[in-house]
Amino acid sequence: MLRESLRMSLANIRGNKMRSFLTVLGIIIGVMAIIALITVMQSATGEVTAQFESLGTGKLTVQAMGTPLKSGLTESDLDSILSIDGVSGISPTLSQELSVVAGGEVLEDVLVEGYGYAWFRRETDAVSRGRPLLPADQEQRSRVCLIDSDLAAALFSGTDPIGQTVLVKGTRFRIVGVLKDPDVSDVMSQMQAGDESGTLIMPYTAYMRLFGIKGVSSLEVYVDDTDRTDEVTDSLEAALEAAFNYRDDSYTVINMESLLDVMDTMMGLMTNLLVGIASIALLVGGIGIMNMMLVSVTERTSEIGLRKALGARPRSIQVQFLMESIILSLLGGLIGVVLGLMVSMLLASLMDIAFVLSPGAIALGVGFSLAVGVVFGWAPARKASNLNPIDALRSL
Repeated sequence: MLRESLRMSLANIRGNKMRSFLTVLGIIIGVMAIIALITVMQSATGEVTAQFESLGTGKLTVQAMGTPLKSGLTESDLDSILSIDGVSGISPTLSQELSVVAGGEVLEDVLVEGYGYAWFRRETDAVSRGRPLLPADQEQRSRVCLIDSDLAAALFSGTDPIGQTVLVKGTRFRIVGVLKDPDVSDVMSQMQAGDESGTLIMPYTAYMRLFGIKGVSSLEVYVDDTDRTDEVTDSLEAALEAAFNYRDDSYTVINMESLLDVMDTMMGLMTNLLVGIASIALLVGGIGIMNMMLVSVTERTSEIGLRKALGARPRSIQVQFLMESIILSLLGGLIGVVLGLMVSMLLASLMDIAFVLSPGAIALGVGFSLAVGVVFGWAPARKASNLNPIDALRSL
């Protein structure tokens, strides 16, 4: 029975190609939109997540607003934070632009930054030549620095800068390393890039002494085990409360892993919202299929009556019409899947993000189209099976 119903359904669809295509157009558009939206959103989410993770999970960022009596975190506070169980290192965020002198050459607008050695321990590929900052450099406030390739080319004209000295605010610093050029495809690097003529990094302890800084307002805290991030966060907040006389409005602790969780939740909600909007096209397509099937039942009333008179059971007629509805809907769904993947690849290429194939999106699109075929084909199929053969034969 199923084979015969399938044969007759396909024959009827082939006999009305244009009408069938126009009927499933809504299904095609709806499934295409669902596939494209889910795939592009997942691709974009993966790209953004990778960029956030490149900034480092297991890292806490502290923003200290300070109090009227205390402008920021002192070196004593930093030492207290560094002694917290589970903290592997810290790196204050200190920077400003000023001129740098080397061999009579003066270069303006150089970004001078103060880092902790722990930053280089995490960013193992940050140095292309020479060495990174060491714990001894930080402890002894050593007047050493690393420069980027732009600064090396501008000040030393192709000669090896390692071991050379530069003047920063009248103080001589010895160059111990050259920074690796940032990845131009890295979104975060592009966001952080400015119009400075070069970058120079020194130990944050030397930076604080050079510029007479008593308080740090921004700090990165590194956790040795990401599973202990929440525990370390609690200990860090307790240390900050003590440092600022228990005024919790004087500091903020940002957990990168929490930000990732929030971002994933928001992207998931946005994806569901967009899929819900795109599903309206599927609803319209389902109504189109139901209308066409009702018209088909009316047009084939005499055929239905003749088949019933010859002994066809109502169930076989119902199965035939329901199968025809399902085939139409699935056909539209499969075309929509192919077009959706093509649109997704095109959008991923235009957005310069990695295309991520989503089997779940494909399954969802096909499942939706199957459900639409069953739900909106049921009423016409039921109507066809309930036709009175005598009344149907009168239309001959």
